[in-house]
Amino acid sequence: MKILIKYLFLFIIFLTIGCSSKGDKDISILVGTDLDQQVSEVYKEGLEAYEKEDFLLAAKKFNEAELLYPQSEWAAKSSLMAAYSYYTDGYYNDSIFQLEQFEKLYPTNPRISYAQYLLAMSYYSKIIDQKKDLKPLLESKNKFQFIINKYPNSEYALDSKFKLDLIEETLASKEMFVAKHYIKKEKWIPAINRLKFILDEYEKTIYVEEALLRLVEIYYKIGLINESKKYANLLGYNYQSSEWYEQSYKMFNKDYKYSYKKKKTKKKTRLEKLKSILD
Repeated sequence: MKILIKYLFLFIIFLTIGCSSKGDKDISILVGTDLDQQVSEVYKEGLEAYEKEDFLLAAKKFNEAELLYPQSEWAAKSSLMAAYSYYTDGYYNDSIFQLEQFEKLYPTNPRISYAQYLLAMSYYSKIIDQKKDLKPLLESKNKFQFIINKYPNSEYALDSKFKLDLIEETLASKEMFVAKHYIKKEKWIPAINRLKFILDEYEKTIYVEEALLRLVEIYYKIGLINESKKYANLLGYNYQSSEWYEQSYKMFNKDYKYSYKKKKTKKKTRLEKLKSILD
């Protein structure tokens, strides 16, 4: 009798556990279904806010959708849309933070290349004054270069190359600005170093020709005539038809006077512009 009671007790325990597991599974399915629907609705609210150009509300809704169901397919999509909403509204720091989180959480996502491109664009859009802060400029340069190297055949590579060219021009202009400052102060060595840096690092920019001319001028000024001639020949060989070459050609004329000031051009009035068009 005791043995029968013992087996009956064990059977009741197994039956209870089995029912409990089945019940939990049913509850889990219900919760999953409800969450998916809830996330879908919140994501839709985010899209509606974006279409109304309420980008901060859109970002908030997309973040909410990601947090509601982080294991779902909605999570990565919501995270990327939140970043894009911040970017559209000019909140580049928030966009950068969101995209860096995206890279950490969803490194294998099919849209990772776009996320990295948007990250580069966020840094690029932060550029306000290259004389004051070079960090966003350098960060965007690294990001665009990464995209070109990793996704050379992607739709983002071509634009990344174009942006890199613009960044190179900006960096070269900054170096030229500093070099001219040293020239005015007659600090020849740091000026020469800056100008040579332009030749080495930004050889494809428009500032190379001017850098060569300034080197011709400086070496001539400090009495290193052979060095001056070397850079004059280099300028003439590569850019014989340019205005910078014409200036270097006059360098060894005793009547030549060099100046670092840009020529001021008289602005045309609206009437003058109209006449020039009609003529």
